[in-house]
Amino acid sequence: MPELNVVFAGSPEFAATILNNLLDSAFAPVAVFTQPDRPKGRGRKLQANPVKQLADARQVPVEQPATLKDKTARQALASYEPDIMVVAAYGLILPPTVLRIPGYGCLNVHASLLPRWRGAAPIERAAIAGDSLTGACIMHMEKGLDTGPVYNSVTVPIDYTSTIAELEMSLAQQGSECLLEILNAFSEAKEGSGRLPKAVAQDDQLATYASKLTAADRHLNWQKSAETLARQVWALADRLPVRARLNNTGMQILQAQMVEQTDIPQNQPEPGTIVDASKHGITVQCATDLLQIKAIKIEGKQNVLGAADAMLGYAELFRPGGRFANSADT
Repeated sequence: MPELNVVFAGSPEFAATILNNLLDSAFAPVAVFTQPDRPKGRGRKLQANPVKQLADARQVPVEQPATLKDKTARQALASYEPDIMVVAAYGLILPPTVLRIPGYGCLNVHASLLPRWRGAAPIERAAIAGDSLTGACIMHMEKGLDTGPVYNSVTVPIDYTSTIAELEMSLAQQGSECLLEILNAFSEAKEGSGRLPKAVAQDDQLATYASKLTAADRHLNWQKSAETLARQVWALADRLPVRARLNNTGMQILQAQMVEQTDIPQNQPEPGTIVDASKHGITVQCATDLLQIKAIKIEGKQNVLGAADAMLGYAELFRPGGRFANSADT
């Protein structure tokens, strides 16, 4: 198999999983591009992201430009003479001048079934929307946002009984397998023993947009159904946990489930009202059905509390009849 010069670009854990698989393959990247170190924690010390940590551990050259729009960054990329640039959750825009540098262009490992959920947060948006299926695509990058043609893809069911972190890992692993298939095809084409792989254009009319997660996504609106809120909690638990406020006490809700309300009382409590609290969960009235909270983190505290521990330490706070503030009130 001939040498295929691959440069990798990515930043978070999702990208690190893909990079690790590449490093263990015949297509180990000759260099890694990733975002600059960011201040984190109480001391606000600069911390390397997962991709840089892995690249350093595996002794792969690392480039960390703040932008790819300047000449220096483009020259750095060109110096590696890449055949292909593999991009996965990089977080920086690749201008057309960069897309043209690799001989075969840039490939993006995107965590959705394109054209559904183009954009920054495809995994979370799919879950919040209640999709039963998602997947990973290998896309040939072009100027538009995730608009390029797709080489291949894999479908992955969304199992809401697991965690979104497990879903993300599955997408990264299965996306890696798709990527290696395409890289192998490019390698054979370069050698002359095969043809270049063909990508299929997306149907723009079917496109949906996965906007970046913001602080607004963290608010719970108790006027919505319990099913909707349970999906929101599940989708955001790993990266941006939802927030709630009860009697001036703020908290993150990290685990919750819908409880179907079969017997609706004549005087149904206002949405956001606690109707039951026990070691099994803190049950809250929603517009439709009930949301049973299973795990929380009180504002200013370090420990995550299961329902039983929450009742031991904060029984008075979670007494039935108490009412969570609505998103409009927080």
